[in-house]
Order: sequence, then C-alpha cells, then structure tokens
Amino acid sequence: MEIGILIVGIVAGIMSGLFGIGGGIIMVPSLIAFFGMEMLNANATSLAAMLLPVGVLGVVAFYKAGYINLRNAFWISLGLLSGSFFGAELAVSVDVKVLSKMYAAFLLYVAVGYLDIPKLLRGKKHPKIANPVGGEKILYPFWQFILLGIFAGVIAGLFGKGGGLVIVPMLIKFFKYDAKAASATSLAALQLPVGLPSVIVYAQAGYLNWAYAGLMAAGIVFGVFFGTKLAIRLPPTMFKKVYAFFLLGVAVYMVYKYL
Repeated sequence: MEIGILIVGIVAGIMSGLFGIGGGIIMVPSLIAFFGMEMLNANATSLAAMLLPVGVLGVVAFYKAGYINLRNAFWISLGLLSGSFFGAELAVSVDVKVLSKMYAAFLLYVAVGYLDIPKLLRGKKHPKIANPVGGEKILYPFWQFILLGIFAGVIAGLFGKGGGLVIVPMLIKFFKYDAKAASATSLAALQLPVGLPSVIVYAQAGYLNWAYAGLMAAGIVFGVFFGTKLAIRLPPTMFKKVYAFFLLGVAVYMVYKYL
C-alpha cells in the first residue's frame, strides 16, 4: 500500500509541474478509488502532502526559463493562506454538490476557450496575448492577485486541491498570462504552506493521515521535476491544448463524482 501511495505522489507531481496545479486533483480521487479513503480524509491527506515546498525544483526550472512573476505569485500566496481556512470550514460543515457542479462548469468554459472552438467557427484570429512575464508588461493592482488567491484557497480547502486549477485559468483569462507563465506562477504561489489553515481544521476534526501525506510529498518532489521539464519543452500551442483536454477530463470527473 505504501508503494502505491508513493506512486500516486509521483504522478501528482508530474501533473503539478506540467500544469501548475497542486496535485490534489490526482491525489484525492486516487486515495478514494484505490485506497478506500473517505473524501474528507483524502482532502486532508492531499493538502498536508503539499505543505512543504515539494515543487521547488520545478519552480527553479520555470524561473530560469523566465516564466515566473515572483511578485504576483507572492500576492496569490497570501490570498491562498486565508482562503484555504474558509474552504476547509465549509467542507466539514456543508454539502458541496452544488458548488462542485459550478466548479465543473467553470472548467468546461475555460477548456472550450483553450481549444479555440469559437475561432474555428468564425475563422478569425484572436488578439495576441501579452505575457506579463516574457512580453509586454501589464501591471495589475496587488489586491486583484490577493482576491484570486482567496477564491482559489476556498476551492482548495473545499476539495483538497492546491488551488492551481483556479489560479491558472484565471491568470490566463483575466490577467492575460501566457499558459506556461500562468502554470509557472501558480506553481510558485503554491510553494508556501498556504494550505496550513485548512490542514489544521481537518486534523482537529480527525481526518488527517500524516504517514500517507509524507509518502506522497516525497513522490511529488521527484514528479514535479520531470513534469516541469516536459512543460518547458512543449510548444505553447500544444501546451495549451494538452491543458484544455486535462481540464475537460477534470470537469467530467467532477460532474460524475457529485451527481
């Protein structure tokens, strides 16, 4: 069983490095499906596995490649820290089925945009996106990044995810980020112990397995490195489409899980 937990961590790390997510979208359903955990136990273990800077090797690689805006990542981290507490409090006290469906609808909307279906139908080109990291500088107020972090933190606390599934699409949609820069900045924002408040809430409620969390954290460290290398090498258009199909799969899973 321990080997299986470690493998889950490695796979989650690869996805984390590739798409800038915390890895919870892999860990939570895997712990439920393959190891028989209840959802809240899986949420707690997933969030605890991401407390340490397990993706630091990926962040370094992204930073050297010029994809990370450290200032914006810091403000997002501050928002995540407070948002995760409220998300965890909601998770242990309310029915999250309606919110899960709304979350899935949001992911579907973003995925369709990534696939450029409207462009194919109209036969027109979209305006070129200015990447605030590698291209034209676009300065947004710091509080907007904090609000983004708070929203992502609430979602992370509710579903045991690191928040990247919210951060990356919103950086691209509303802050005009390049897909790789969004993934890199999201991964950097998740390296601080932003999920600590939610982990404390889950632990006090008796849902946390520290041993499993430690094993998955070890796997994530190795997986993130390889996932980041793959992300950097993928052409931007291919990277965007791969991420779109990933989001579609997540959205379908969310709808199926919470029907």
